[in-house]
Amino acid sequence: MKKTLDIKKLILLNMPYILLGLFATNFGEAWRMAQGADASEKFLSLVEVLPGALQSFWPSLHPLDLLVGLCCGVGLRLAVYLKSKNAKKYRHGLEYGSARWGTREDIAPYVDPVFQNNVILTKTESLTMNSRPKDPKTARNKNVLVIGGSGSGKTRFWLKPNLMQMHSSYVVTDPKGTILVECGKMLQRGAPKLGKDGKPMKDKHGKVIYEPYQIKVLNTINFKKSMHYNPFAYIHSEKDILKLVTTLIANTKGEGKAGDDFWVKAETLLYCALIGYIHYEAPVEEQNFSTLIEFINAMEVREDDEEFKNPVDLMFDALEAEKPNHFAVRQYKKYKLAAGVVSLKRLLNQSNLKSWSSKMIKKSLEAYFFTLKNKIVFCKKQFQNMSVFCFVSTEIV
Repeated sequence: MKKTLDIKKLILLNMPYILLGLFATNFGEAWRMAQGADASEKFLSLVEVLPGALQSFWPSLHPLDLLVGLCCGVGLRLAVYLKSKNAKKYRHGLEYGSARWGTREDIAPYVDPVFQNNVILTKTESLTMNSRPKDPKTARNKNVLVIGGSGSGKTRFWLKPNLMQMHSSYVVTDPKGTILVECGKMLQRGAPKLGKDGKPMKDKHGKVIYEPYQIKVLNTINFKKSMHYNPFAYIHSEKDILKLVTTLIANTKGEGKAGDDFWVKAETLLYCALIGYIHYEAPVEEQNFSTLIEFINAMEVREDDEEFKNPVDLMFDALEAEKPNHFAVRQYKKYKLAAGVVSLKRLLNQSNLKSWSSKMIKKSLEAYFFTLKNKIVFCKKQFQNMSVFCFVSTEIV
């Protein structure tokens, strides 16, 4: 019965094209009846024969005439189909807005069947963490903006439930220092390891297998309680050295200070030389900013003695004798060439370098980022299943 209804519908939809095709058989008949030796003569004859052929409403049943009618009907149907396929979808009558409250059916395609693999949005709505769902149309980015005043529940009712999902790595700013205390043990234990069926896996003793998180703490309020970060651990090439030096100069020049371009270039060459020496020649345990500060402190300059060489000069002379094309040697020679004795004296007295040699600043650096150890790791492979808690002052936030 259903098949008959479909055929009926198909015939009704295509009836105009069928009738037009049958009528077009008369054009085929007129062309067939036209006489002429060539196309131009036949066309002139067609003009005379055509009115007579169109006088009859009955179609011609000659095979050639039916073929002409079929081609006309199919061609028109194809043209209409292509036009409708490329037509824009207008929502007539909805120009002034069609917003409505969503339903469970609306959000269902965006939710992952496994509850743990979702970002919790509300009590009843969530969003899959899968960036490649079965239906590409339902793929959405995972950026969520939560706006609320103090005490409105941003942490309690949104952040903590999503931390408890434990489906990815997290970086959490914790100005009050309470999130780590309240969620640290949970993350340390980790989430149950799920099988292909979405159920927790168990060991041979029947106990649930957990995947613990690595917890890293960056505390800018109390440096002594912070883990450490050593930029030297991420230097792999000369290009990385230049990046580090550029960042260092940009962040130590002081607010509103735009130094003379000459001194900036000289300072860049000096830092590149010293950091290059530390990276390529110093033992791993000495590859840190403490060593850089010691180098700077040892760079004594005497205006009355141009031949005087400080320990750093002697160190680079020894390296040049052994490796004349060394990156650090080339940078140091450019630095010495660019600045004379007086210039060196002035450069080494610049506020940036002078403040670096301060014991108080040195102690702060050792307790903060620039340390002997590198406990906070920012490598992609090692960042999996990791939670980084950043304790920052509310003034910074």
